[in-house]
Amino acid sequence: MKTSNHLTVKKIIALGLAAALAISGSAAPKKKPAPKAPRTAATATVGLPVDQRVDSLLKLMTLDEKIGQLIQYTGVGYTPDRASQIAAGQVGSLLNEVDPVVVNKLQKEAVENSRLGIPLVIARDVIHGFKTVFPLPIGQAASWNPEIVRNGSRVSADEASSTGVRWTFSPMVDIARDARWGRIAEGYGEDPYLAGVMGVAAVEGYQTDDLTRPNTLAACVKHFAGYGFAEGGRDYNTTWIPEGLLRDVVLPPFKAGADAGAATFMCSFNDIDGVPSSGNKYLLNDILRGEWGWDGLLVSDWGSIDQMLNHGYSKDHRQATQQAVEAGVDMDMENNCYNSELKKLVEDGVISESRIDQLVKNVLRLKFRLGLFENPYVDIKTANRFYTPENLAAAQKAAEESAILLKNNGILPLASGKKILVTGPMADARHDQNGTWCFDMEKDRTVTPLQSLRELYGAENIIYEPGLTYSRDKNADGIAKATAAANDADVILFFGGEEAMLSGEAHSRADISLPGAQKEMMAALKATGKPVVMVLMAGRPMTIENEVNLSDATLFNFHPGTMGGPAIANILSGKVNPSGKLPVSFSKMVGQEPYYYNRKATGRPHNTENEVLIDDIELEAGQTSTGCDSYWLDAGDQPAFPFGYGLSYTTFSYGVPTLSATEINRDGTLTVSCPVTNTGSREGAEVVQLYVRDLIGSRARPIRELKGFEKVTLAPGETRTVTFTLPAEALAFYTLNNRTEVEPGDFQLWVAPDAISGTPVTFKVTE
Repeated sequence: MKTSNHLTVKKIIALGLAAALAISGSAAPKKKPAPKAPRTAATATVGLPVDQRVDSLLKLMTLDEKIGQLIQYTGVGYTPDRASQIAAGQVGSLLNEVDPVVVNKLQKEAVENSRLGIPLVIARDVIHGFKTVFPLPIGQAASWNPEIVRNGSRVSADEASSTGVRWTFSPMVDIARDARWGRIAEGYGEDPYLAGVMGVAAVEGYQTDDLTRPNTLAACVKHFAGYGFAEGGRDYNTTWIPEGLLRDVVLPPFKAGADAGAATFMCSFNDIDGVPSSGNKYLLNDILRGEWGWDGLLVSDWGSIDQMLNHGYSKDHRQATQQAVEAGVDMDMENNCYNSELKKLVEDGVISESRIDQLVKNVLRLKFRLGLFENPYVDIKTANRFYTPENLAAAQKAAEESAILLKNNGILPLASGKKILVTGPMADARHDQNGTWCFDMEKDRTVTPLQSLRELYGAENIIYEPGLTYSRDKNADGIAKATAAANDADVILFFGGEEAMLSGEAHSRADISLPGAQKEMMAALKATGKPVVMVLMAGRPMTIENEVNLSDATLFNFHPGTMGGPAIANILSGKVNPSGKLPVSFSKMVGQEPYYYNRKATGRPHNTENEVLIDDIELEAGQTSTGCDSYWLDAGDQPAFPFGYGLSYTTFSYGVPTLSATEINRDGTLTVSCPVTNTGSREGAEVVQLYVRDLIGSRARPIRELKGFEKVTLAPGETRTVTFTLPAEALAFYTLNNRTEVEPGDFQLWVAPDAISGTPVTFKVTE
């Protein structure tokens, strides 16, 4: 809208202010006519607190207009039917409209042609970039650098908002302990502390400190709650989450997001103890609204209200609608429940209009907080801000810090002057390199490893023979061509992993090994006698221990996005020293799943010194000859690679942690200091991790829990003392008293490079 037109509307509004504020009570459609009000009536209350503006506007609304604000539809462009629907006040939000011209036309229907002029909020799944694609969220977590997440979310918000999008369904902070679950790609891993830190960084990046700025997005913390605990790693499956697990593991990153001021939350698909999230009063009312005091907008997931029928929790759409409203779901995303059932439920006296008012307030509050009443339109002159040099540089840095070096026998970094065979299905995979859930990605803007290696080492030194053309390819002829090409090479770079389509929502796998003929190809490449460097790109942890053993070095990348090519080339060449660490454990074989580091000890914990594996069992051995403790005969009890693990081109040594005290009370704070030294010949960054163990509790406690981390860059020979502040409240857990509290007792503490290393020191918490 032009400024002159906008001022005219404001002038019109001001004329009606007195009348607008004088109206009180709800507009009951059967008892009295709808109150007359000027367009964009809420603009007249500029300068008043948001809640006052919300209340003033709500008093003017009919029941139909209130219900309209609670409904979110998928965009279909600008059509007469949609325009009429919006002008009638029947739409609160639209999904997936990303053409700024169309957005402005639709917004005009809402702001200028509807009775009350309430703007739309345009939403989109902006998960790890809009046009400039960053590494998957799980990859960003592998950086162990919150600034990477914050910057990525800021770039995403700036690009997406330039099209009119003002609401993203991110971050996902579901804890994921099972690599078979496809949506592990979209979160920050298996640990609640790490997920909470990264989730907060994402919220801050999307929203900044002023959500009214037109280049911000309302964050949406999802999926509330327990979605990552789907049994068997099968998406949408049922969960079993005891209260202690819910309170200690599932909810903490959500609480962190709420405390950070996340504007919105989203329900999960799953049930908890038989009650689906979209109808779960305990979860949504008692905890989120009650205990936490959160006042944002709660949206269903796509169809999740309707799906309560499939759960066997609701008998029909009418009951599902009632259950969702009573639980506190403010907005219905593509369920067609609120629009078809809600008015009749109110008219029948099943749901009170005052209950509807509570939901509408949350929707209006979001729109005021976004500044949409003052700035509803996209500035076409500055629309479509994509692929700036700064954005591309941020994406490349994120990809560089997210790469995890799993193995290196000295072959990396690659020396110059070598003939390099580049092979494998992911070497030049413009689409698949970006990973899941990036709807607005343009693959022609993706820079692949093949491109970057040719630029870095010279095209004349690169031999390219893909072998397999996509990750599921089983064509043995291609493998033969690649191994033949190895005769002319000094070193082989095999780029493998998963296509984008093999992870993400509804893309769970029972077999998480390399798909297609990649395993056979790695064996064939190894048989050439040439050094083999395996570079993988995937959306999840994979069972790759055999292939790692075949390689001379392995670099793992969770799909790295637009600038993954130069990032990987810089690491392979040594221009960048890898510093990524695993945010999830990598199991040896799929039978170990779900695998996670912060497990309980059990009554018979494994003694690795007495371990007898399947190939070492003597014939007709006695039943108890292999020991009677907790491990797998064919896998032991350890993962292939532990949580927090990652190598560097340099080495680091850790001193003994020192504590400010050996005892603290339940309100006290412990200071932990540990010297860390770069003992190698290159500058490098190390993620220093703080773990604790509560040795005795009223409930059995995990063998380790992450309580802090810091990423430090050290020059060769440099020593730095890394200091952590550990408040006693960080040791709290959900006790048998049915509350989260700190129990006095003895604790162990580690400062270490991963979740299974280090020597513990001890301290005590007293009353």
